[in-house]
Amino acid sequence: MKRLGFAALLAAAGLSLAGCSEVTNAVDQTNRAATKVSACAEALSLVDLNPDPATLKERAADKEKRLRELANNVGEKDVAGALTGMADSYLQAQKENIQDAGKVADWTKRNLDRIDALRKVCA
Repeated sequence: MKRLGFAALLAAAGLSLAGCSEVTNAVDQTNRAATKVSACAEALSLVDLNPDPATLKERAADKEKRLRELANNVGEKDVAGALTGMADSYLQAQKENIQDAGKVADWTKRNLDRIDALRKVCA
């Protein structure tokens, strides 16, 4: 009788552990999804859709840094890649002389393409 009770206890413990594993996996998936949503929302709030050439260059370094931090913290490679692409756009803004209207228009078009890519992976 003791063996039967011990076997039942082991079986219950095994089921309990299996349940814990499922719960842990569900929590991990939820955390990854929350991180993705949070990173995407913050990144989209950082982007310039209609940049002011006078302030674009001075704010570009902060935006680039934050986008790279988000890319490093998000678990999904496609989202990280899109965030890195956005960061590269702001790095480019720092290096170029973005004062003339033509360069601003070119940068904005490239940036809009990167924003579109980010929106797609964030959906």
